[in-house]
Amino acid sequence: MTTEQLSSLASHRQQFPALANKLYFNYGGQGPLPQTALAAIESAYRQMQELGPFTGAALAWMSAKVEETRGAIATELQVSPSTITLTESVSSGCNIALWGCNWQPGDHLLLSDCEHPGIVATAKQLSHRFGIDVSMFPLMATLNAGDPTRVMVEHLRPQTRLVILSHILWNTGQVLPLAAMAQACRQAMPTVAILVDAAQSVGVLPLSLEKLGVDFYAFTGHKWWCGPEGLGGLYVRPASLDRLEPTFIGWRGIDMDIKGQPTGWKPDGRRYEVATSAFPLFPALTAAIELHRQWGTISDRYQRILHLSQLVWEGLSTIPRIKCLRTSAPESGLVAFQMEGYTNHQPFVQQLEQQNLMVRLIADPNCVRACVHYLTLETEVNQLLEVIQRELA
Repeated sequence: MTTEQLSSLASHRQQFPALANKLYFNYGGQGPLPQTALAAIESAYRQMQELGPFTGAALAWMSAKVEETRGAIATELQVSPSTITLTESVSSGCNIALWGCNWQPGDHLLLSDCEHPGIVATAKQLSHRFGIDVSMFPLMATLNAGDPTRVMVEHLRPQTRLVILSHILWNTGQVLPLAAMAQACRQAMPTVAILVDAAQSVGVLPLSLEKLGVDFYAFTGHKWWCGPEGLGGLYVRPASLDRLEPTFIGWRGIDMDIKGQPTGWKPDGRRYEVATSAFPLFPALTAAIELHRQWGTISDRYQRILHLSQLVWEGLSTIPRIKCLRTSAPESGLVAFQMEGYTNHQPFVQQLEQQNLMVRLIADPNCVRACVHYLTLETEVNQLLEVIQRELA
């Protein structure tokens, strides 16, 4: 990070009202919305009302804003805009992929034991609905030792149709070697597709999705990008487009003839989009992404996140009764830790929140998760450590 970037951080943070009156360490839950995004939402709603709102001019204006957002996302992920489906959330993107597969009884769905409960619940419903077999492989045990790729491959079967992974595990902060896992998966089972829950990786890691070799990559704008809730996306690898049928269908995903009758799907990622959205959210996410770029590149931001998470991890490791889940410095902005003698960390999380210090409880493994962003200050890290040490004294 340059001296200029460091000196400009204080003024840059003034764009985020939520950071003014609290110690915020919950970016993995939701990022704070910047002033530019708030202004974009208000301006867009006003513009839509002034134009109609249900008029040709409003539709043209809104469509242009939607495509600007698609383009901004595609630039961040280093892919073509045509590969991006705009969704409401990570869960929406994952459901598009999960329900769009042509499941047959006896097919096998493999996921890790670190996936989000929403993914696990969807997998169970697929098993109930279609008679597929769902199993988990032990990924959590590889946090500090072991080979995630080998463990995954060992649990593939001839009937495996889809593997679900998270790029950064939401509970422990582990960063998976996703490209290597995708390559090994295809070498073992060439027909297997790979779905990635990218809730914690987009906005953190420098990404080039084409190089990762995954089929589906679902993400959100409201976490590390600090955009508005209710807007995310799904990357679909071009070679995998035809293997994924739309499940929910509306006017945004179909082509129509002169009489307005459907003639087929949109030729790209738009085919999985449905109908009316809260369109003023789109320029807000575009504004948030642009604001991050103004401070530094994604590599700059990631390196600062690594620096700050190491400070948190090193500081926690010196506090008696604290055990960090990782035995080495984190590779992401998520730092998970446990406290000796606590069978339930919820009261501790609540105590911190009463002091305007925001962290998160994780149920499995039983721990507390603190998240640092490039926006986090070193002084805030020191305050976090001081409060935790004081509470455990």
